[in-house]
Amino acid sequence: MFKKLISFWAANEKIINLIALGIAIAYPLLFNGRYYIDLAIMCLIYALLSLSLNFITGYCGIVVLGQAGFYGIGAYTSAILLTRYGYSFVFTALAAIAVSFLFGLIIGLPTLRVSGKYLSIVTLGFGEIMRIFELNATSLTGGPFGLKNIPHIDIFGIVIRTPIAQYYTILGLLIISIIVVNNLINSRAGNAWNAIKGDEIAAQSIGINTHRYKLLAFAISAALAGLAGAFYASYVNYIDSTSFNYETSILILSMTIMGGLGSIPGSIVGAIFYTILPEVLRFVAEYRQIVYGGAIIFSIMYKPDGLLGGFNLRQVRLFDNLHKQKAMAKGEEG
Repeated sequence: MFKKLISFWAANEKIINLIALGIAIAYPLLFNGRYYIDLAIMCLIYALLSLSLNFITGYCGIVVLGQAGFYGIGAYTSAILLTRYGYSFVFTALAAIAVSFLFGLIIGLPTLRVSGKYLSIVTLGFGEIMRIFELNATSLTGGPFGLKNIPHIDIFGIVIRTPIAQYYTILGLLIISIIVVNNLINSRAGNAWNAIKGDEIAAQSIGINTHRYKLLAFAISAALAGLAGAFYASYVNYIDSTSFNYETSILILSMTIMGGLGSIPGSIVGAIFYTILPEVLRFVAEYRQIVYGGAIIFSIMYKPDGLLGGFNLRQVRLFDNLHKQKAMAKGEEG
Protein backbone atom coordinates (compact mmCIF):
# COMPACT_ATOMS: atom_id res chain seq x y z
CA MET A 1 0.00 0.00 0.00
CA PHE A 2 2.75 2.43 0.99
CA LYS A 3 4.82 1.58 -2.10
CA LYS A 4 1.79 2.22 -4.31
CA LEU A 5 1.26 5.56 -2.61
CA ILE A 6 4.89 6.54 -3.23
CA SER A 7 4.67 5.43 -6.86
CA PHE A 8 1.55 7.56 -7.25
CA TRP A 9 3.41 10.48 -5.66
CA ALA A 10 6.34 10.02 -8.03
CA ALA A 11 4.06 9.97 -11.06
CA ASN A 12 2.15 13.06 -9.95
CA GLU A 13 4.79 14.94 -7.97
CA LYS A 14 4.31 18.32 -9.65
CA ILE A 15 0.54 18.22 -9.29
CA ILE A 16 0.76 17.21 -5.62
CA ASN A 17 3.31 19.94 -4.92
CA LEU A 18 1.05 22.52 -6.56
CA ILE A 19 -1.93 21.33 -4.50
CA ALA A 20 0.14 21.53 -1.30
CA LEU A 21 1.31 25.03 -2.25
CA GLY A 22 -2.27 26.06 -2.99
CA ILE A 23 -3.42 24.82 0.42
CA ALA A 24 -0.58 26.69 2.12
CA ILE A 25 -1.44 29.92 0.29
CA ALA A 26 -5.17 29.58 0.98
CA TYR A 27 -4.78 28.60 4.66
CA PRO A 28 -4.98 32.14 6.16
CA LEU A 29 -8.08 32.83 4.09
CA LEU A 30 -9.79 29.69 5.38
CA PHE A 31 -8.57 29.88 8.99
CA ASN A 32 -8.09 33.57 9.68
CA GLY A 33 -8.33 33.49 13.47
CA ARG A 34 -5.22 34.74 15.30
CA TYR A 35 -4.76 31.41 17.08
CA TYR A 36 -4.74 29.41 13.83
CA ILE A 37 -2.40 31.85 12.07
CA ASP A 38 0.08 31.85 14.96
CA LEU A 39 -0.02 28.05 15.07
CA ALA A 40 0.69 27.88 11.34
CA ILE A 41 3.55 30.39 11.63
CA MET A 42 5.25 28.30 14.33
CA CYS A 43 4.69 25.24 12.17
CA LEU A 44 6.50 26.91 9.26
CA ILE A 45 9.37 28.04 11.51
CA TYR A 46 9.77 24.47 12.75
CA ALA A 47 9.56 23.18 9.17
CA LEU A 48 12.50 25.42 8.26
CA LEU A 49 14.43 24.19 11.30
CA SER A 50 13.64 20.58 10.47
CA LEU A 51 14.72 21.19 6.88
CA SER A 52 18.02 22.61 8.14
CA LEU A 53 18.70 19.51 10.25
CA ASN A 54 17.46 17.12 7.57
CA PHE A 55 19.96 18.64 5.17
CA ILE A 56 22.92 17.58 7.31
CA THR A 57 21.45 14.44 8.91
CA GLY A 58 19.17 13.06 6.22
CA TYR A 59 21.33 13.80 3.18
CA CYS A 60 24.83 13.63 4.65
CA GLY A 61 24.37 11.17 7.51
CA ILE A 62 25.72 13.47 10.26
CA VAL A 63 23.63 13.45 13.44
CA VAL A 64 23.64 16.92 15.03
CA LEU A 65 22.23 17.44 18.53
CA GLY A 66 22.89 21.15 18.86
CA GLN A 67 20.85 22.70 16.06
CA ALA A 68 19.25 25.10 18.53
CA GLY A 69 22.69 26.69 18.93
CA PHE A 70 22.66 27.92 15.32
CA TYR A 71 18.98 28.84 15.67
CA GLY A 72 19.96 31.08 18.59
CA ILE A 73 22.94 32.58 16.75
CA GLY A 74 20.66 33.68 13.92
CA ALA A 75 18.05 35.06 16.32
CA TYR A 76 20.50 37.06 18.43
CA THR A 77 22.45 38.33 15.42
CA SER A 78 19.31 39.72 13.82
CA ALA A 79 17.86 41.02 17.09
CA ILE A 80 21.05 42.88 18.08
CA LEU A 81 21.39 44.52 14.66
CA LEU A 82 17.71 45.50 14.68
CA THR A 83 17.47 46.87 18.22
CA ARG A 84 20.86 48.55 18.59
CA TYR A 85 21.78 49.63 15.09
CA GLY A 86 18.43 50.03 13.37
CA TYR A 87 19.19 47.98 10.27
CA SER A 88 16.36 46.61 8.13
CA PHE A 89 15.28 42.98 8.43
CA VAL A 90 16.58 42.15 4.96
CA PHE A 91 20.08 43.11 6.08
CA THR A 92 19.82 41.47 9.50
CA ALA A 93 18.45 38.23 8.03
CA LEU A 94 21.35 38.07 5.57
CA ALA A 95 23.73 38.83 8.44
CA ALA A 96 22.15 36.05 10.51
CA ILE A 97 22.65 33.62 7.62
CA ALA A 98 26.27 34.73 7.15
CA VAL A 99 27.17 34.62 10.86
CA SER A 100 25.52 31.21 11.32
CA PHE A 101 27.31 29.92 8.21
CA LEU A 102 30.62 31.22 9.61
CA PHE A 103 29.99 29.58 12.99
CA GLY A 104 29.17 26.37 11.13
CA LEU A 105 32.57 26.51 9.46
CA ILE A 106 34.38 27.35 12.70
CA ILE A 107 32.65 24.62 14.71
CA GLY A 108 32.76 22.11 11.87
CA LEU A 109 36.48 22.40 11.11
CA PRO A 110 37.59 20.53 14.26
CA THR A 111 34.45 18.58 15.16
CA LEU A 112 33.92 16.90 11.78
CA ARG A 113 37.25 15.13 12.25
CA VAL A 114 35.39 12.80 14.60
CA SER A 115 32.32 10.79 13.67
CA GLY A 116 29.37 8.85 15.00
CA LYS A 117 28.26 9.32 18.59
CA TYR A 118 31.35 11.39 19.41
CA LEU A 119 30.38 13.98 16.81
CA SER A 120 26.82 14.06 18.14
CA ILE A 121 28.10 14.64 21.68
CA VAL A 122 30.36 17.47 20.49
CA THR A 123 27.46 19.22 18.73
CA LEU A 124 25.34 18.76 21.86
CA GLY A 125 28.10 20.46 23.85
CA PHE A 126 28.22 23.32 21.35
CA GLY A 127 24.50 23.93 21.73
CA GLU A 128 24.81 24.09 25.52
CA ILE A 129 27.86 26.38 25.33
CA MET A 130 25.89 28.80 23.16
CA ARG A 131 22.95 28.73 25.58
CA ILE A 132 25.21 29.46 28.55
CA PHE A 133 26.92 32.25 26.62
CA GLU A 134 23.56 33.81 25.71
CA LEU A 135 22.51 33.56 29.35
CA ASN A 136 25.65 35.21 30.76
CA ALA A 137 26.74 37.73 28.10
CA THR A 138 24.45 40.36 29.60
CA SER A 139 25.96 43.35 27.81
CA LEU A 140 25.44 41.69 24.42
CA THR A 141 22.41 39.43 24.74
CA GLY A 142 20.58 40.91 27.70
CA GLY A 143 21.42 37.83 29.77
CA PRO A 144 18.48 36.24 31.58
CA PHE A 145 16.30 39.24 30.68
CA GLY A 146 16.82 38.68 26.96
CA LEU A 147 16.28 41.26 24.22
CA LYS A 148 12.98 43.13 24.20
CA ASN A 149 11.10 45.31 21.74
CA ILE A 150 12.63 43.69 18.67
CA PRO A 151 11.20 45.53 15.63
CA HIS A 152 8.79 43.85 13.26
CA ILE A 153 10.02 42.60 9.92
CA ASP A 154 10.40 45.31 7.31
CA ILE A 155 11.13 44.50 3.70
CA PHE A 156 12.37 47.48 1.68
CA GLY A 157 10.44 49.88 3.89
CA ILE A 158 7.26 47.81 4.10
CA VAL A 159 6.63 46.81 7.74
CA ILE A 160 5.14 43.34 8.19
CA ARG A 161 2.87 43.71 11.21
CA THR A 162 -0.26 41.63 10.66
CA PRO A 163 -0.26 37.88 11.39
CA ILE A 164 -1.34 37.06 7.84
CA ALA A 165 1.52 39.09 6.35
CA GLN A 166 3.94 37.38 8.76
CA TYR A 167 2.55 34.01 7.70
CA TYR A 168 3.19 34.69 4.03
CA THR A 169 6.67 35.99 4.83
CA ILE A 170 7.81 32.80 6.59
CA LEU A 171 6.04 30.73 3.92
CA GLY A 172 8.07 32.56 1.27
CA LEU A 173 11.31 32.01 3.20
CA LEU A 174 10.51 28.31 3.56
CA ILE A 175 9.74 27.93 -0.16
CA ILE A 176 12.99 29.66 -1.12
CA SER A 177 14.90 27.42 1.31
CA ILE A 178 13.27 24.29 -0.12
CA ILE A 179 14.22 25.34 -3.66
CA VAL A 180 17.82 25.95 -2.57
CA VAL A 181 18.06 22.63 -0.72
CA ASN A 182 16.45 20.72 -3.60
CA ASN A 183 18.93 22.20 -6.09
CA LEU A 184 21.84 21.40 -3.78
CA ILE A 185 20.93 17.75 -3.21
CA ASN A 186 20.47 17.26 -6.96
CA SER A 187 23.82 18.84 -7.77
CA ARG A 188 27.32 17.40 -7.95
CA ALA A 189 27.77 18.25 -4.28
CA GLY A 190 24.55 16.37 -3.54
CA ASN A 191 25.97 13.26 -5.17
CA ALA A 192 29.06 13.62 -2.98
CA TRP A 193 26.95 13.97 0.18
CA ASN A 194 24.93 10.91 -0.80
CA ALA A 195 28.14 8.93 -1.30
CA ILE A 196 29.47 10.08 2.08
CA LYS A 197 26.24 9.05 3.77
CA GLY A 198 26.41 5.62 2.15
CA ASP A 199 30.08 4.86 2.86
CA GLU A 200 32.55 7.60 3.72
CA ILE A 201 35.61 5.39 3.18
CA ALA A 202 34.37 4.33 -0.25
CA ALA A 203 33.67 8.00 -1.07
CA GLN A 204 37.26 8.88 -0.16
CA SER A 205 38.56 6.05 -2.32
CA ILE A 206 36.98 7.56 -5.45
CA GLY A 207 38.53 10.96 -4.79
CA ILE A 208 35.81 12.81 -2.88
CA ASN A 209 37.17 15.28 -0.33
CA THR A 210 34.79 14.10 2.38
CA HIS A 211 35.85 16.60 5.05
CA ARG A 212 35.33 19.56 2.71
CA TYR A 213 31.87 18.39 1.61
CA LYS A 214 30.83 17.57 5.19
CA LEU A 215 32.01 21.00 6.31
CA LEU A 216 30.03 22.68 3.53
CA ALA A 217 26.87 20.74 4.45
CA PHE A 218 27.36 21.58 8.13
CA ALA A 219 27.70 25.30 7.39
CA ILE A 220 24.68 25.37 5.04
CA SER A 221 22.60 23.58 7.67
CA ALA A 222 23.69 26.18 10.24
CA ALA A 223 22.79 29.02 7.85
CA LEU A 224 19.24 27.68 7.35
CA ALA A 225 18.75 27.43 11.11
CA GLY A 226 20.08 30.98 11.44
CA LEU A 227 17.49 32.22 8.95
CA ALA A 228 14.74 30.60 11.03
CA GLY A 229 16.15 32.33 14.10
CA ALA A 230 16.16 35.73 12.41
CA PHE A 231 12.48 35.43 11.52
CA TYR A 232 11.56 34.08 14.95
CA ALA A 233 13.17 37.04 16.73
CA SER A 234 11.17 39.61 14.76
CA TYR A 235 8.01 37.54 14.95
CA VAL A 236 7.87 37.21 18.75
CA ASN A 237 9.62 40.60 19.39
CA TYR A 238 11.44 39.11 22.39
CA ILE A 239 14.07 36.40 22.81
CA ASP A 240 16.06 34.85 25.63
CA SER A 241 18.24 31.78 26.02
CA THR A 242 15.36 29.48 27.03
CA SER A 243 14.13 29.40 23.42
CA PHE A 244 17.40 27.84 22.23
CA ASN A 245 18.09 25.13 24.77
CA TYR A 246 18.72 21.39 24.56
CA GLU A 247 15.00 20.61 24.52
CA THR A 248 14.61 22.69 21.35
CA SER A 249 17.40 20.72 19.65
CA ILE A 250 15.73 17.44 20.60
CA LEU A 251 12.37 18.73 19.36
CA ILE A 252 13.90 19.61 15.98
CA LEU A 253 15.54 16.18 15.81
CA SER A 254 12.24 14.49 16.71
CA MET A 255 10.43 16.34 13.92
CA THR A 256 13.07 15.32 11.42
CA ILE A 257 13.03 11.66 12.44
CA MET A 258 9.24 11.47 12.54
CA GLY A 259 8.81 13.14 9.16
CA GLY A 260 11.54 11.14 7.48
CA LEU A 261 15.28 11.47 7.05
CA GLY A 262 16.28 12.47 3.55
CA SER A 263 12.81 13.76 2.70
CA ILE A 264 11.96 17.43 2.18
CA PRO A 265 8.19 16.80 2.49
CA GLY A 266 9.01 14.78 5.60
CA SER A 267 10.47 17.88 7.27
CA ILE A 268 7.15 19.67 6.77
CA VAL A 269 5.04 16.70 7.91
CA GLY A 270 7.19 16.23 11.02
CA ALA A 271 6.87 19.92 11.86
CA ILE A 272 3.08 19.79 11.45
CA PHE A 273 2.89 16.70 13.68
CA TYR A 274 4.94 18.19 16.51
CA THR A 275 3.27 21.60 16.29
CA ILE A 276 -0.28 20.30 16.43
CA LEU A 277 0.37 17.53 18.97
CA PRO A 278 0.98 19.90 21.94
CA GLU A 279 -2.33 21.63 21.17
CA VAL A 280 -4.13 18.29 21.13
CA LEU A 281 -2.49 17.38 24.45
CA ARG A 282 -3.03 20.78 26.04
CA PHE A 283 -5.34 19.38 28.73
CA VAL A 284 -2.96 16.56 29.63
CA ALA A 285 0.25 18.60 29.57
CA GLU A 286 1.92 16.38 32.17
CA TYR A 287 1.85 13.49 29.69
CA ARG A 288 3.26 15.36 26.69
CA GLN A 289 6.81 14.09 27.03
CA ILE A 290 5.55 10.51 27.34
CA VAL A 291 3.54 10.90 24.14
CA TYR A 292 6.51 12.52 22.35
CA GLY A 293 8.78 9.66 23.37
CA GLY A 294 6.16 7.08 22.48
CA ALA A 295 5.73 8.61 19.02
CA ILE A 296 9.47 8.40 18.36
CA ILE A 297 9.66 4.80 19.63
CA PHE A 298 6.69 3.84 17.46
CA SER A 299 8.31 5.48 14.44
CA ILE A 300 11.66 3.76 15.02
CA MET A 301 10.02 0.34 15.50
CA TYR A 302 7.49 0.39 12.69
CA LYS A 303 8.73 3.08 10.29
CA PRO A 304 12.45 3.62 10.97
CA ASP A 305 12.82 5.99 8.02
CA GLY A 306 9.98 8.21 9.22
CA LEU A 307 6.57 8.85 7.72
CA LEU A 308 7.95 10.04 4.37
CA GLY A 309 11.53 8.82 4.56
CA GLY A 310 13.30 5.90 2.99
CA PHE A 311 12.40 6.62 -0.60
CA ASN A 312 13.77 8.61 -3.48
CA LEU A 313 11.29 9.82 -6.06
CA ARG A 314 13.85 9.63 -8.86
CA GLN A 315 14.59 6.01 -7.99
CA VAL A 316 10.88 5.22 -7.86
CA ARG A 317 10.41 6.70 -11.34
CA LEU A 318 13.35 4.65 -12.62
CA PHE A 319 11.94 1.41 -11.20
CA ASP A 320 8.47 2.20 -12.56
CA ASN A 321 9.93 2.78 -16.03
CA LEU A 322 11.85 -0.50 -15.84
CA HIS A 323 8.68 -2.37 -14.87
CA LYS A 324 6.82 -0.78 -17.78
CA GLN A 325 9.60 -1.73 -20.19
CA LYS A 326 9.57 -5.32 -18.92
CA ALA A 327 5.80 -5.49 -19.29
CA MET A 328 6.03 -4.15 -22.85
CA ALA A 329 8.77 -6.64 -23.68
CA LYS A 330 6.67 -9.53 -22.38
CA GLY A 331 3.70 -8.29 -24.38
CA GLU A 332 5.76 -8.21 -27.57
CA GLU A 333 7.07 -11.72 -26.88
CA GLY A 334 3.55 -12.98 -26.30
